[in-house]
Amino acid sequence: MSKDKLRIVVVDDEPIIRMDLTSMLKNAGYEVVGEGKDGFDAIELCQKLNPDVALLDIKMDTLDGLSAAKVINDECLNVAIIMLTAYSKGEYIDRAKECQITSYLMKPINEKLLVPNIELAVAQKREMIKYQAEATKANELLESRKIIEKAKGLLMQHRGQSEEAAYNYIRNISKNRNISMMKVSEIIIKQLEG
Repeated sequence: MSKDKLRIVVVDDEPIIRMDLTSMLKNAGYEVVGEGKDGFDAIELCQKLNPDVALLDIKMDTLDGLSAAKVINDECLNVAIIMLTAYSKGEYIDRAKECQITSYLMKPINEKLLVPNIELAVAQKREMIKYQAEATKANELLESRKIIEKAKGLLMQHRGQSEEAAYNYIRNISKNRNISMMKVSEIIIKQLEG
């Protein structure tokens, strides 16, 4: 994974910390595409810029980093979120887990720890996206299978076709009309149940 390709948003209510982080990130070869001072800035920057990583302070005025992370995770699925904090209390760590924070770094930020955390957070987020896509595809296939099975059963019941004949009937319409077997099955179900 090439560091110079990663685009990062830095959000902290302390301008000096933002400046230090931006400097560290640029020195490490990353592209800092946006900076903000509160959770609302973080959400807006992630929606607008679609970065690979959002570095968020946990405690900020107006809207904190954890609340912003919930929104970002819902709306900007590919953004790895790294929480920056001076707080190591269990309650913050538990909330970070609930908010699907990819990494959690203690302030003051050490450049030697920042780079590996960014690389690991991005790799972890990409794996998670891949698994979610595979799960969605598996669920869609299962749902499609159920609909085809239902249509097949209705054809067997209403037309007295064998299971193989009912399946071939659906498959042939699908091929001849260039329509998915699921769509053909949905039409058959409407016709025979309607």
